Amino acid sequence: MPELPEVEITARLLDSALAGARIEYARAPGINALRSFDPQLSALAGRRVAAVRRRGKHLIVDVDAAGAEDRALALLIHLMSAGRLQLYDKPAGPRDRSSRLLVGFDDGRELRLREFGSKQAAWVKLLDAAQLEQDDALATLGPEAWPEPGEPAQLKDLLDAPRPLHTLLRDQHVIAGIGRSWVDEILWQAELSPYKRGADLDDEDAARLAGAIRETLGRALAHYEQALALPLPDKLPLPLRIHRHQGEPCPRCASTLQAVHFEDYVIAYCPSCQTEGRVLKDRRLSKLLR
Repeated sequence: MPELPEVEITARLLDSALAGARIEYARAPGINALRSFDPQLSALAGRRVAAVRRRGKHLIVDVDAAGAEDRALALLIHLMSAGRLQLYDKPAGPRDRSSRLLVGFDDGRELRLREFGSKQAAWVKLLDAAQLEQDDALATLGPEAWPEPGEPAQLKDLLDAPRPLHTLLRDQHVIAGIGRSWVDEILWQAELSPYKRGADLDDEDAARLAGAIRETLGRALAHYEQALALPLPDKLPLPLRIHRHQGEPCPRCASTLQAVHFEDYVIAYCPSCQTEGRVLKDRRLSKLLR
């Protein structure tokens, strides 16, 4: 699933390539992806892209007003688990079955919201720019996890709940941008158990966690800045050290990384670094030992 670093680098690269570009057409072949009806997509024709930016895991394409009496618009896009927003030098052909949104420009380029897999969960809304922040998708988001997750005391207050850190940090209403991949990396960096409750964080824990969020997400973005350029690949080279690496040596202490499997995701962790040497029982086999 594209998370904060992946969405941020997508926004940066597209902003650099599309700022000022004039839109010729906009269509939604995947009609179920379009979750708004007023204004219609046709209202984008003739307008210019003002910027491409990120909020949480959402991409926002800001579009200038067409004239003095028109209103500025914004495309709000959520890639969900398998979506990609990619720029191509020419329009999609008739055999393209993965595109959910097509935005064509007068220079022949085409921006496509593509989706892989069968769930078709990615979505897009065209909104009045003045109403963008009031949309439920953005209005309910917590503060940004990056570039500054806040002072340790602020983060401690934010996470002060009787819920596991792994759950809290993935809750977009609590803090925006972190998902299943990067939460494993952050908690490993902070040397905190995924099942430690937010309400049990002390000042030292909060300081390590704040630093880990800042460092981990910043490191990922620095990697993407060096490794990626347009056109973006379908599969991004995630610089993960813990997530998906269960069974391998811990990069810090060389202990074997372990995992807890759930129906649709896996929590990876280091017993030596994070759980005082205890191996958490895999949910596929038995109840979790805390």
